[in-house]
Amino acid sequence: MNHSNSQTAYLAGGCFWGMEELVRGIPGVLETEVGYSGGDTPDARYEQVKTGKTGHAESLKIVFDPQQLSYRHLLFEFFRMHNPTTRNRQGNDIGTQYRSAIFYLDAAQQHTAHQVIQSVDASQDWSAPVVTEVVPFKEFFRAEEYHQKYLVKNPHGYTCHYVRRFDLGEKTPG
Repeated sequence: MNHSNSQTAYLAGGCFWGMEELVRGIPGVLETEVGYSGGDTPDARYEQVKTGKTGHAESLKIVFDPQQLSYRHLLFEFFRMHNPTTRNRQGNDIGTQYRSAIFYLDAAQQHTAHQVIQSVDASQDWSAPVVTEVVPFKEFFRAEEYHQKYLVKNPHGYTCHYVRRFDLGEKTPG
């Protein structure tokens, strides 16, 4: 789908099923895809990624309208829907493939990611420091079709994600 003037973000916050379902509901999100980012295995597939040996994280590609949703606000929403203080874990999902990561596309996204993490840490809404990786985007391998919009296809499927009613310091300028 072609969305002129749209922007793209790549985020990882545990199992991509729950992340995708929550992100799809954010006003300004135009499109989502689940896949694998951050590793070294070319054309990674789920059977490889689930072993934790590829270096990839279950990730989300988010296409959004910056007129309706800023990258900064998207990141605050990201930090409300997963626990960014647990290294390589979300709920019962454990392993590097479930790590929290922001894969930035340019210096502006990198800068914004660091600013938002500072605000989140300063808010003390989470009881421990943020351990989210902020790393350059390399590649995104689209996950198999059965993973796309999984919780739409399987409404009673597993998810450990939910939106917390945290402020996270979002009202602070930056």
